[in-house]
Amino acid sequence: MKKNVSDILIEALPYIRRFYGMTIVVKYGGHAMVEKQLRDDFAQDITLLKFVGVNPVIVHGGGPQINTVLEKMGIQSQFVKGLRVTDRPTMDVVEMVLGGKVNKEIVSLINQQGGKAVGLSGKDGMMILAQKINIIQSKQENQPPEILDPGHVGEVKHVNPDAIHTLMEKGFIPVIAPIGVDESGETYNINADHVASKMAIALSARRLVLLTDVDGVLDSDGSLMASITVKDSKKMIKNGKITGGMIPKIECAIEALQNSVEKVPIINGTKRHSLLLELFTDTGIGTEITL
Repeated sequence: MKKNVSDILIEALPYIRRFYGMTIVVKYGGHAMVEKQLRDDFAQDITLLKFVGVNPVIVHGGGPQINTVLEKMGIQSQFVKGLRVTDRPTMDVVEMVLGGKVNKEIVSLINQQGGKAVGLSGKDGMMILAQKINIIQSKQENQPPEILDPGHVGEVKHVNPDAIHTLMEKGFIPVIAPIGVDESGETYNINADHVASKMAIALSARRLVLLTDVDGVLDSDGSLMASITVKDSKKMIKNGKITGGMIPKIECAIEALQNSVEKVPIINGTKRHSLLLELFTDTGIGTEITL
C-alpha cells in the first residue's frame, strides 16, 4: 500500500530526532552530479538536513567534468590502477575544475534552495595535509616490482577540521574539493572517497554516506544487501564477490568505522532523494556497512 505524506513524516520523525545536532559527511559524485534533476534533488536534500538540525559536510568528486575540460584542451587522460596520472598541466586543470567550477556550482545550488553553503578546498587553512603517493606495480615472477610516479597524486596525511567546525557553528554547510597540499606547498589531487573518510573521522561524524552509481553491495544472487559487517565485507573482497570500484569504497568505509564513525551507507545517487530515503526511512535504500 502506498504511503501518504503523513505516514512518511511520522516514519521520519525518530530519525530526525536521532540525527539532530549530529555531523554527517556525504561523499557526492558520479551521475548524481551530472543530471540536472539529480543535482537539484541533492541540493534540496542537503538543505533540508540542515533545516532539521543535522550538520551535513560535503566532499565532492568531479572526474567526468575534469575529463571534459582536458579533452577540450587536448590533454589526454591517463590512469594507472584507477588513479589519474597528474602532471603539472593536468593538476592545474584538476584544481580549476574541482576547486572552481564544480565546487561553486554545488554551493550555488544549495544556496538557491535556501541553504548557506561555503566552498573550500583542502588548501584553505591547510585543512588537508597531503603526501605524495607512488604506485607499486608487480611485474613477472622473479622480477622486482616497478614503482610508478603518478605525478601530483596524494593521500591524506592529516585533516585540520578547525575551519569546518567554525563554519558549522555559524550555520554554514561546508562543500569541500578533494585537493590537498604538503608542507612545501605542493598541490595534490586526492581520491574523494579517501578524503571523505578522513574528514568523517576528524569531525567524529555519526555517518559517512557514499553516493555512487550502483544500488550498493550485491550478494551472490545479485540481490541488494541491506546491511553488511566489516568482517563479512573483507571476506567478500577476498572471495572475489566484491570487485572493481566497490573495493576502495569498502576500504574507506572500514577505515571510518574503525575510527568512531557508527555506520557507512553506500547508496545509489541516481535515485531521486536517495539521501533522505536512506537516513529517514525504516528500510533505507542502499547497503549499510557496520562493525
